[in-house]
Amino acid sequence: MKRENELPEENGQNADKTVHPERKIRRPRIPGRTGRKAAPKEDGKAAVKDEKAVKKSGKEKSTGKTGTPKNVSVPRTKTVRTARPQKGKEEAAAAENIPSVTELSAKKTGRGTSQPRQRQRQSQDSVSRLKIIPLGGLEQIGMNITAIEYEDSIVIVDCGLAFPEDDMLGIDLVIPDITYLKDNIDKVKGFAITHGHEDHIGSLPYVLKEINVPVYATKLTIGIIENKLKEHNLLKSTKRRIVKHGQTVNLGCFRIEFIRTNHSIADAAALAIFTPAGLIIHTGDFKVDYTPVFGDMIDLQRFGELGRKGVLALLCESTNVLRPGFTPSERTVGKTFDNIFAEHRSNRIIIATFASNVDRVQQIINSAHKYGRKVVIEGRSMVNIITTAMELGYIDIPDNLLIDIEQMKNYTDDQLTLVTTGSQGEAMAALSRMAANIHKKVTIKPGDTVIFSSTPIPGNEKSVSKVINELTMMGAKVIFQDTHVSGHACQEEIKLIYALTRPKYAIPVHGEYRHRVRHSELAQEMGVPKENVMLLKSGDVLELSEDYAAVTGSVPAQGIFVDGLGVGDVGNIVLRDRQYLSENGLIIVVLTLEKYSNQLLAGPDIVSRGFVYVREAENLMEEAAEVVNEALDHCFAKNTTDWGKIKNEIKDSLSDYLWKKMKRNPMILPIIMEV
Repeated sequence: MKRENELPEENGQNADKTVHPERKIRRPRIPGRTGRKAAPKEDGKAAVKDEKAVKKSGKEKSTGKTGTPKNVSVPRTKTVRTARPQKGKEEAAAAENIPSVTELSAKKTGRGTSQPRQRQRQSQDSVSRLKIIPLGGLEQIGMNITAIEYEDSIVIVDCGLAFPEDDMLGIDLVIPDITYLKDNIDKVKGFAITHGHEDHIGSLPYVLKEINVPVYATKLTIGIIENKLKEHNLLKSTKRRIVKHGQTVNLGCFRIEFIRTNHSIADAAALAIFTPAGLIIHTGDFKVDYTPVFGDMIDLQRFGELGRKGVLALLCESTNVLRPGFTPSERTVGKTFDNIFAEHRSNRIIIATFASNVDRVQQIINSAHKYGRKVVIEGRSMVNIITTAMELGYIDIPDNLLIDIEQMKNYTDDQLTLVTTGSQGEAMAALSRMAANIHKKVTIKPGDTVIFSSTPIPGNEKSVSKVINELTMMGAKVIFQDTHVSGHACQEEIKLIYALTRPKYAIPVHGEYRHRVRHSELAQEMGVPKENVMLLKSGDVLELSEDYAAVTGSVPAQGIFVDGLGVGDVGNIVLRDRQYLSENGLIIVVLTLEKYSNQLLAGPDIVSRGFVYVREAENLMEEAAEVVNEALDHCFAKNTTDWGKIKNEIKDSLSDYLWKKMKRNPMILPIIMEV
């Protein structure tokens, strides 16, 4: 086949030009030397004449002269074929990454063009490095989302939400900042989702309104996502693709393989992301369960196969990295349930667990069926997920075992089991409403057995303790020991993944900073060099290649607050005002001025909200009104007509008085009306 920059093969003179470059170095071909093939015999005289002309042109080149002597006539075609063989070699060699004659000779002599070529190659590598950009999930447990970018392709792994912290007053949810993705929307090829927990899929309905690209996930995960899309009227406009374990999808320049793992929800998957720069493995949330309730165990064999091929980077979760040993199997909880059901045969049993933990609900149903009980599913999210799992075949419920909550009155306590939400003490969850005695259909009574089949998420401990205390005060027996196993890998399981994959770079994800620091130490114990362990922050841009890894920049990655139907309209300033109001209260000063003369026509009237109870502090309110009047007189004496200055004078005077009187500093809001 003729290469683009190679001369045509004629009479064999260009054959095998780049196969043995070392041989060419010893005897570089110079036009006119012996060994060059002669022209055909029938053109003998012309060939001799051409050969002499070539020899003369070769002498001129060796002496540094350019051009052709006036008294020498060289045929055009012959000159082209003899004057450019060296250049053709270099171009052909460059096309196949084979050193040319000039490059190899330069290596021997220390001269030539190797240095500029090396710089050019480095600049090309810098342009084509892989970028890993975590947009959430690194400073907290939740809001997991990571963008992986190479040239003109971006794939997004997970799209979760976080629940508000204690100081986020009035906030319902926190979703990731996707400004970088919106700015590069033409590059975004799709979402690859590891499993169906809220901290991995919860933000999809909000993000898909801005970035409408296909979503790829396993069967149950897609089913749970579809429930969310229905609530937001996005089902018709969103493309969804179901991927089986072991299958691959192509997104831009990426090829993504879904690998079976175990977790506290069925159909969890790790992702093997094949990129032009190398193989990236994202474990998602996982544990190694040799006896799972549903499906097969984690595909450790595939992790080992990928490790033998070579893994550039491993993004591994860090949730349970502080715990030594292995995480127990989910089946151990089923044995605990059997024992509790056997011990409390005559009591009504209420079990609170995560709505998405389908395997846990399956074991509750197994125990209830074994002891002849009917099961009531309560809590909107629990009902939605269990219904989806039943439709897709991920949970096996015997006929006539489930009953509606309205039918509870037809059965005695020893025939009933309630499975409900609220294991994290959420204020509006079903169990919390039962504990507060505000649930419309279920009332806690003495003798009830309440099981917390979960562990409080960090930050929820106070809420859970409050619910437990309320339930105990109502006469219920609360059980929370040995009723839960984690769905996350402990130290030995994480070590196993490192031993199988043997990554060049380790990137701890999914955890607080203390978790990821311990994870980095564990990665070093498993042979990853310290300089190859990357502790990132949300928003960091990590560039990776086989011989390069560095954080080269950052992108916006602050959480976006969702308050009711408002997304992003509440920021830090509003939260600061809410915090201030919650701590100090509000005083509103209302007065009326005449339009032209600025005479006081009415007021000042003082309204207190969250500061003092006015009826019990009438003297304080009267004195505060006098302070406002003095401030107004001071302004009028100086002929101040600017309302802004008048308001500031009122605020300063009243604030000083209240601080001296009560050592409090409420927010003061003057309102001036003009008549």
